[in-house]
Amino acid sequence: QVQLVESGGGLVQAGGSLRLSCAASGGTFSGYTMGWFRQAPGKEREFVANIRRSGGSSYADSVKGRFTISRDNAKNTVDLQMNSLKPEDTAVYFCAARIVGKLNYDYWGQGTQVTVSS
Repeated sequence: QVQLVESGGGLVQAGGSLRLSCAASGGTFSGYTMGWFRQAPGKEREFVANIRRSGGSSYADSVKGRFTISRDNAKNTVDLQMNSLKPEDTAVYFCAARIVGKLNYDYWGQGTQVTVSS
């Protein structure tokens, strides 16, 4: 059973930056695709970014060029560097892990709140 714990959320002004971190335990971290998702009030959870075992990454169009996902397989962590934040980035951000070859993310963290003020 993989356990994921996010940290680094908070309140920031528009244009500012935050770095989220997710620590994984209980599984073979290097074998997972790791992802970040977010859910704003009244909206469905949406994909933000993911990073594969190879280090290749994908981003939602809404964050491309502003957010960067990275992973450290030695430390079992995945980070999300968020720059040029906008009020519409306000959401609870979730870290997730997907076993290679599967379509769905199997493991989720509890989420961390990011609030961007205008």
